[in-house]
Amino acid sequence: MMTIHRCSRPRRWIFGALALGLLPAAALDAAPRALKVVGNELQNDLGGRVMLRGVNCAGMEWSDDSDGHILKTVEVAVVGWHANLIRLPLAQDRWFGRARGQADGGARYRAVVRQLVDFCAAHDAYLILDLHWSDAGEWGQNIGQHNLPDRNSIAFWKDAAAAYANHPAVVFDLYNEPAHATWDQWYRGGPVTEVDQKRNVTLRYEAVGLPALAAAIRSTGAKNLIIAGGINWAYEVEGIPGGREIADPDGNGVVYAAHPYPHAYEGLGRETIPQWTARMEKFAAKHPIVVTEFGSIERMWPFPKEWAMNDEKWNRAMLAVLEAHRWTWTAWDFHPTAWPCLISDWSYTPTPEFGRWVRQALIENTPAIP
Repeated sequence: MMTIHRCSRPRRWIFGALALGLLPAAALDAAPRALKVVGNELQNDLGGRVMLRGVNCAGMEWSDDSDGHILKTVEVAVVGWHANLIRLPLAQDRWFGRARGQADGGARYRAVVRQLVDFCAAHDAYLILDLHWSDAGEWGQNIGQHNLPDRNSIAFWKDAAAAYANHPAVVFDLYNEPAHATWDQWYRGGPVTEVDQKRNVTLRYEAVGLPALAAAIRSTGAKNLIIAGGINWAYEVEGIPGGREIADPDGNGVVYAAHPYPHAYEGLGRETIPQWTARMEKFAAKHPIVVTEFGSIERMWPFPKEWAMNDEKWNRAMLAVLEAHRWTWTAWDFHPTAWPCLISDWSYTPTPEFGRWVRQALIENTPAIP
């Protein structure tokens, strides 16, 4: 969500020994079962309901390797904290080597992603490739978080999906946190005007709808599970039922993402956790959901006095809801400067108000995957 720059059955593994080509046969044998949507449930290809728990590992949206930490970070999250789901934020420009400082066409960047996919597969965990940063339709410019995907986002998904088509450990998250957009724009795209407040620049570009990104993935033959977040920074999903579901007759299905944070949202104000839960229960009765970000940072989003809340109470209450409903989740974020932080340093020390409780939930409750 916010950045300063903006396991079951663990196995021994040495990153330096990973092949950067296809997944080795031995590792493929250890890969988890492919995921699919059946009705309103997330299941594996054996028909068993699946609940996954994990963390976001930010950094590859702003650098080629999370400033040198991403390999160790994912290793600690999976082996040390027992996460069986990792969400990896990516940048479409970096994938193709279009960012400043890249001179290899993105080869190193893609190789690091390959290492992470192979590591997760060998450790019976899943990796979500999350299109987190885009460029407002101009390669190499305006690289950051934008309101909606653009035509270059289609190019990203055609290439990334082809690289990991039908890999059982890989899930595709279409676009991080669509914002300042109507449901019609979310679904169909169209002209977008947004203001970069940091640079005081007005950007105009042609957005594409999230179904177009899903179609780009399926055009490669990839049937991998797809994640689609709603509008209002993926906080609002109510506009999806009744005509905006993403049709997926040729794939393993689409699961819808929610990002609950304790701050005010456009048109919704602030909700307590029980209010948010009631909305999500109604949606989840008919549609599959996953909570791909959550966390609290009161110094930036002060709680109303009547809530009698603080960060720790909010985080524990949200974890309790997710566990009670068996909703798959990835907490934000396993990085000491990507707030709300799960770790306080590069020794991976859990933060007391958030990381401590996420780690406990992962270690005590993460089941072996059928």
